[in-house]
Amino acid sequence: MTGAEFLASFIATGELHSLRIGAALNEVDRAFRHPFVDVVGEEREWLRRDYGLVEFAFNPEPEPEWVMASASIQLHRLAADDGLARSWARSTGVEFPRYTSWQELRDELCRTHGVPELEVTDQGGFLQYRAVSSNVSVLVVDGEDEERGHHVGDGDVWGLDLWAPFRAG
Repeated sequence: MTGAEFLASFIATGELHSLRIGAALNEVDRAFRHPFVDVVGEEREWLRRDYGLVEFAFNPEPEPEWVMASASIQLHRLAADDGLARSWARSTGVEFPRYTSWQELRDELCRTHGVPELEVTDQGGFLQYRAVSSNVSVLVVDGEDEERGHHVGDGDVWGLDLWAPFRAG
């Protein structure tokens, strides 16, 4: 599967390898067979699991112990790390190029069923495309002076975030 196909599916469904907000840590372990680093808050109030390209944040729950609160795809990391894309492709079957432009992703979104409407906002150096119905946001570099190199350039996707909507309590 291409990176653009994977990202378009993520935007359309709000699922990352069939995982949604509220998934248990052991579900993430089954879905991702890739090396990771865990960082736990001093009082175990949160857990962040970093797979290099993908990061998850977890909140503690009695059963199961940790549940997914958010997920991020850090595409900007591919520009500086040639090996990251290769290792990710080996472990997941998803092949990413060094850079993914918003135009490439938008073209793939046009071919994808069920893509929600995207709201666009300026985030100071980035444009945010937010799919409210799937809870996915796409950050795109918005700076004419930003050139590709060891970092993404103007018009490239910086990353994607899956977030839980705020619920007044």
